[in-house]
Amino acid sequence: MKKIDLYIIRKFLGTFFLSIALIISIVIVFDISEKLEDFISKEAPIKAIVFDYYLNFIPYFVNLFAPLFTFISVIFFTSKMASNTEIVAILGSGVSFKRLLFPYMIAASVIASLSLYLNFYVIPKANARRLKFEEDYIRVKMQFTRQNAHIQDSPNTYLYFESYNTFDNIGYKFTLEKFENKKMIYKMGSDFIRWDSTHKRWSLENYWLRSFNGLNETLKTGAKLDTLFNVKPKEFSKRTTDVKAYDIDELNEYIKEETLKGSDIVPFYLVEKYQRSSMPFATFILTLIGVAISSRKVRGGIGMHIGFGLAVSFSYLMFLQIFTTFAYYAGFPPFAAVWIPNAMYLIISLILLRMAPK
Repeated sequence: MKKIDLYIIRKFLGTFFLSIALIISIVIVFDISEKLEDFISKEAPIKAIVFDYYLNFIPYFVNLFAPLFTFISVIFFTSKMASNTEIVAILGSGVSFKRLLFPYMIAASVIASLSLYLNFYVIPKANARRLKFEEDYIRVKMQFTRQNAHIQDSPNTYLYFESYNTFDNIGYKFTLEKFENKKMIYKMGSDFIRWDSTHKRWSLENYWLRSFNGLNETLKTGAKLDTLFNVKPKEFSKRTTDVKAYDIDELNEYIKEETLKGSDIVPFYLVEKYQRSSMPFATFILTLIGVAISSRKVRGGIGMHIGFGLAVSFSYLMFLQIFTTFAYYAGFPPFAAVWIPNAMYLIISLILLRMAPK
């Protein structure tokens, strides 16, 4: 580690944290002005606003845009070094361009490691408090009807609701099917199924039961039947954003449970899981692109580099959004959707590095 390495690392990290601090200050001001009416109308306590919301909002926002601000930081201070002929002096002293990348990768490793740890363990806990505050004081309480819900209650048991109302906790046109050796042995249905919050169980109204034993079939009907399932009402009222409150271990366990139940929103959870590692990795790719773009001294100076850099970074975010949308709604593999943009821009970074001044 030489003095020039420490100089670049200090410039890199200093610019990164300064730019993050400035943008967070601006965002908080705009966010307060936007949500002030909600805070007042719902009488949110000042202590809750500061410690439950904004104190947990800051790490979430920092980590969300860490790759972007890494890129902007690299573009800004490297362009300034290039305009001051520092890059030319470094390369002219016998330092290879690959060696010049060393301190950049060290600084990027610090940011990526911090981002990875925050993603896996710290930010989920902060998100849990932030999302609870939003649910209490900002968002409209969730009251909606879920249509055509197919749920796997256990390895051989499947539930179906034609619709489920989260306000009354009532399901309509309910059916349960149980299989053994790929043959149906039991089927149950009812016009209504209601959650009994007092006894913590389900109550079926106007039900019927059909049992199969070879060619023999037994039918039973009744007005009311109380029973238990693994599925609870909270399963119908979860927002897809609630997954952001799970640390990596909780997220993996939740994905297993939802996959077993045949949930149709598993792709949302898988994208969240893979993004927690892909976004920190993008820090390295965007750092390489930033160095390759801004190390050349051009007539437009820093403004030209920042303009081109912003175009590249926003195109990266656009491709990431496109591919994740395919994963959500078109059956595209979530792992591929998250990592393809990284692979594309890694190739772009290698091409740009070959074109960079040596």
